[in-house]
Amino acid sequence: MKAVAVSKFKDIPVVMDLPKPAVRAGTVLVKVAAAGLNPFDWKMIDGILDGKMPHQFPLIMGVDGAGTIEEVGEGVTRFKKGDRVYGQFIHAPIGEGSYAEYVIVPEKSGITHAPVSLSAAEAAAVPTAGMTAQQLLDKLDLQEGDTVLINGATGGVGSFATQLAAAQGLRVIATVPDEDAAERMRKLGAAVTINYKQAPLYDQVKAQFPGGVDGLIDLVSDGEGFKANLDLIKPGGAALTTVFVADEEALKAKNIRGGNFETQGSAASLNTLSLVIDRGGLTIPVENKIKLEDVPAAIALSRQAQGKGKTVIIM
Repeated sequence: MKAVAVSKFKDIPVVMDLPKPAVRAGTVLVKVAAAGLNPFDWKMIDGILDGKMPHQFPLIMGVDGAGTIEEVGEGVTRFKKGDRVYGQFIHAPIGEGSYAEYVIVPEKSGITHAPVSLSAAEAAAVPTAGMTAQQLLDKLDLQEGDTVLINGATGGVGSFATQLAAAQGLRVIATVPDEDAAERMRKLGAAVTINYKQAPLYDQVKAQFPGGVDGLIDLVSDGEGFKANLDLIKPGGAALTTVFVADEEALKAKNIRGGNFETQGSAASLNTLSLVIDRGGLTIPVENKIKLEDVPAAIALSRQAQGKGKTVIIM
């Protein structure tokens, strides 16, 4: 089978011909139709989980995916051959990832039945970004009518967060790089868009919301930037960063809840998203569809933070 893999940590990903995996007890064999690309994928080949989970090489990349069950292993009860599934395929050992034509996934991992209303490409775009957005908003715990600033709104997580926040009755301020992005974010539910290329974000938000905002989801700022943005939050408000740059003491000093945020993937969380999706409550922001051969270049762009929108790999 074709797969995108590395032979050692920090290697450049390449397309390899590798053996089709054999189903094991408690696992399912999925014929992958599409895989979602996330920054965490290249962080894994850089060794972010080294020492925390076992790895195997060649290490096939990828966490998010969607496809069809081709075979079930002994003891599997949740799925049967022919089921359409999606989710986070990550499991031990790291290296049996979704950037492949076939993947082995434990039944008890973060996969579930795919939303009936989505194509495989759309489903593959949902798991990590969708669950992250959902859980960020749950953690912020804002009330209807509150204002939330989403910094990094145009990416996968930001696009989902904008929609989910607007659906909860929150007033969303979305950061954008240009008018095309601003129009897209308004269609997704943003009440206000701020072009961070025209003037410093802090200055623009302060001018438009002198009394402050109730919450901040920061998907892009470094430590200094996140700390500066805390001055935009009302006392008693909440701020979260997915970049792990929060100074807990700085938040406490300003009476702001939150800090560093890490997604907890689960089948239950995905099932909740599936319900929202099948009720027509989410637009899936697939911006780029690529082939396995295009993945190395797409990873390079992601490393440079130059990727635009959600990228999905079509098998």
